[in-house]
Amino acid sequence: MKSKLLIALFATIGLSSAFAAPVTYATDANHTFAQFEYNHLGFSKQTSRFNAVTGTVTIDQAAKKGSADITIDTKSVDTGSALFNNHIQGEDFLSTTQFPTASFQSSDMIFKGDKPVALKGVLTLKGVSKPVTLNITNFECKKHPMSGADYCGANAETKVKRTEFNMGKYAPNVGDDVTIMIAIEGSKKD
Repeated sequence: MKSKLLIALFATIGLSSAFAAPVTYATDANHTFAQFEYNHLGFSKQTSRFNAVTGTVTIDQAAKKGSADITIDTKSVDTGSALFNNHIQGEDFLSTTQFPTASFQSSDMIFKGDKPVALKGVLTLKGVSKPVTLNITNFECKKHPMSGADYCGANAETKVKRTEFNMGKYAPNVGDDVTIMIAIEGSKKD
């Protein structure tokens, strides 16, 4: 009798987790940024960021699946220099008048055990779409210690060639390889 009760309990637990709904998290504007890094004339690695990144990430822990839909306001580029911000927004690079946003969309979240380790998707930058894999270097979901809301956060990165996105000005003197790093935090959508 005891074993039948345990089997029924485990079956119920198994069914409830198998049918657990995916959870969607909306980005926290104050803690979500995209940075990029490249070699400048062999002197240094320059790091800049985009200050306005929005979107959602959906995670289904039970099914080990997930997706992401992220939009970057390219006019929010912040190099630390107003002069260089204008230069990088020009036609040779981001061309923000014609392409005011960049995006990353994925419906292929890769898990290792219980944690996501990568997102395979499409990066669209300056009107060019290319497949990329964001490798997740940090991932955590828990109650936010200040607000009490359900929260997730992650860090992820990928490398692209800027010449493949029609931004090859000064290559190879200014490095063609660009590392993109994303820090993202978000709260559960109701």
